[in-house]
Amino acid sequence: MSRNITRRDALAVFGGLAAFGIAACSDTSSDGSPSDHGQFKIGVLQLTEHKALDAANAGFVQALDAAGLKYTIDQQNAQNDQSACQTIASKLVNDGNDLILAIATPACQAVAGATADIPIVGTAITDYAASGLVADNDAPGGNVTGTSDLTPVEEQFDLLRKLLPNAKRVAVLYCTAESNSSVQAGMAHDAASARNLDAEDYTVSSSNEIQQVVESMIGKVDVIYAPTDNTIAAGMQTVAMVATENKLPIICGESGMVGNGGLATYGIDYGKLGRKAGEMAVRILNGEAKPAEMPIEHLDVSECTLTTNEEAAKTLGIDLSVLDA
Repeated sequence: MSRNITRRDALAVFGGLAAFGIAACSDTSSDGSPSDHGQFKIGVLQLTEHKALDAANAGFVQALDAAGLKYTIDQQNAQNDQSACQTIASKLVNDGNDLILAIATPACQAVAGATADIPIVGTAITDYAASGLVADNDAPGGNVTGTSDLTPVEEQFDLLRKLLPNAKRVAVLYCTAESNSSVQAGMAHDAASARNLDAEDYTVSSSNEIQQVVESMIGKVDVIYAPTDNTIAAGMQTVAMVATENKLPIICGESGMVGNGGLATYGIDYGKLGRKAGEMAVRILNGEAKPAEMPIEHLDVSECTLTTNEEAAKTLGIDLSVLDA
């Protein structure tokens, strides 16, 4: 069982969307006028299925509906397959969509590589500029904009220190195929060093390597830090299975990972992040703004949520009451 504690009011939990080819209607084109039959055509490319990305997807759709837009939406999921990302991106472009939502960095890179004309709104992407998606996060300058899921790494390491005051060695677990995970890993090393912790990278190139890599860190580290990495998030149950058996706690980048076996996180609400992306899309479709002139948006740290896993804490013998002090 997981426990959620918010620093503001509790944020809404958004349900997941199905993976392939869902055509949802609600009714709105990039020049402010519907393209076909009085409706905008919106394409969605989601990298893979896990709670955070599903919530971002649902939040985006909620924003469209809240604005009263008329639209059709083509939901596509690449199932964490890079070649599928390329194929789906080309399809969404050739289908003549008025706007494309890209969920996660590889999905956005695929769509951006397929069109320089159709507006692209991204979400669940850490650093757009570092990933080559925009010229500058404050002034994108092209057809891509969106919302960033840059997590409060410093606060997450404060959480680690509070729960595990005797920890000395941290494994930073992520997938090398995701450029934004490398950005977060660098931030994790800085945060660890500032707290007199020794951090070491443990990386995978695909989900097939997760179990072996986690097993390789047993006895060498005191805690795992897993950032908002899509491969790790999708394989979190495997990570947790090996780690928990060996009394190795996991501090995670987002709450869905905690629900799948992690110990705790202080992270963003992906439903709210997706909703913010949807609000940006509404402005673009209504002709009120252009992606080139729309800075990348973030959630404020005060909107982050503390999530803990009581069952994992009990198994690991960790006292969560220290967080109430």
